[in-house]
Amino acid sequence: MMRIKSILVSQPAPSESSPYLDIAKKEKIKIDFRPFIHVEGVDNKELRTQKIDLTQFTGIIFTSKNAIDHYFRLAEELRFAVPDTMRYICQSEAIANYLQKHIVYRKRKISFGEKNFADLQPLFKKFPSEKYLLPSSDVLSPDIIKTLDASNVDWTRAIMYRTVCSDLTDINIKDYDMLVFFSPQGIKSLQQNFPDFKQEDTKIGVFGSTTLAAAEESGLTIDLMAPTKETPSMTMALEKYIKSLHK
Repeated sequence: MMRIKSILVSQPAPSESSPYLDIAKKEKIKIDFRPFIHVEGVDNKELRTQKIDLTQFTGIIFTSKNAIDHYFRLAEELRFAVPDTMRYICQSEAIANYLQKHIVYRKRKISFGEKNFADLQPLFKKFPSEKYLLPSSDVLSPDIIKTLDASNVDWTRAIMYRTVCSDLTDINIKDYDMLVFFSPQGIKSLQQNFPDFKQEDTKIGVFGSTTLAAAEESGLTIDLMAPTKETPSMTMALEKYIKSLHK
């Protein structure tokens, strides 16, 4: 059985305490972190080509912290003062709390769902008359469109940021026994940065079904998949997998 000595995780390095660092210590392996993708904001010229006028909306639907940052950045660039009467509907409580970075929280109309976008449906039923803006990236889950259309609310999507492949050409990808991916864009970045990459003995770990599908589509063999019932997190899956190899 092949031993794993080094892993590249396609995400930013975690803060000081992280399950990854515990695994590295316990199993005596090297774990490096490098984001394979990053977010770039669109400029106000590009927003205008989408025929988006920020003054026309009475409600905003936020699905991520990125969406919040880029909405307020563009509002500032366009000298649009976001009115206090604006209604905010956020996918989760954590996203709603993040609004405090940009607005005085307690005076505003803020609602949030449990976790999944579909959980917002009762809120759209409760506030059906708003004109909603959905700030999003260039990639949008079909579930979001389905939920919004089923809710019969007036909504418009604005692409305010894009997920792009980072430049990884300074990495020697063959230095790693295992690569770990968290999104289809991460797989795309691997192909773009290393067009000659052949998997051979390299182990591949993926998180989520869309990442799995993208990896299989690009001809990769998957050695490790999370989340599962036994291992809901990537770190739990990784630890279990490495232990089984190092027995």
